[in-house]
Amino acid sequence: MPKAIRIHQTGDPTVMRWEPFDPGEPAPGEVRLRQEAVGLNFIDIYHRTGLYPLPTLPAIPGLEGAGVVESVGEGVTEFKAGDRVAYAGVPPGAYAQVRCIPAHRLVSLPEGISTLKAAGMMLRGMTARYLLYGCYPVKKGDRILVHAAAGGVGSLLCQWGRHLAPK
Repeated sequence: MPKAIRIHQTGDPTVMRWEPFDPGEPAPGEVRLRQEAVGLNFIDIYHRTGLYPLPTLPAIPGLEGAGVVESVGEGVTEFKAGDRVAYAGVPPGAYAQVRCIPAHRLVSLPEGISTLKAAGMMLRGMTARYLLYGCYPVKKGDRILVHAAAGGVGSLLCQWGRHLAPK
């Protein structure tokens, strides 16, 4: 049986338990995903500590991952067993070897991107996109200031911003 990290109460890292977990079969609109890698983000820590409450406990934390589709639920036409995919965002549950997740949350992975890289870039990439397009549409000639440019989001912002606004 697959396993997952579950928390039954909020607290420090000792509240995490490696337990057997059967996600069941995918419901309509879902896929069953065998995860190859998951991302670790500050929001996961906030969920574990209770700073950002999870909907229910026990819960499986984690909002970012990548892997291979095992099976699809009724109505899912955009993915099939064997497809490589990645995701970021709700619902939580990434800290599991296998999980069911809504198909509309997934993106297909091109051959050149490993599941390991994808699992660590989705949430950071979505944040960088929001900052470069949602907060202010960066265009040629603009200058941007990036605090903490050495972090995950910051390094993406610098590279992407340079691409968008070359001298």
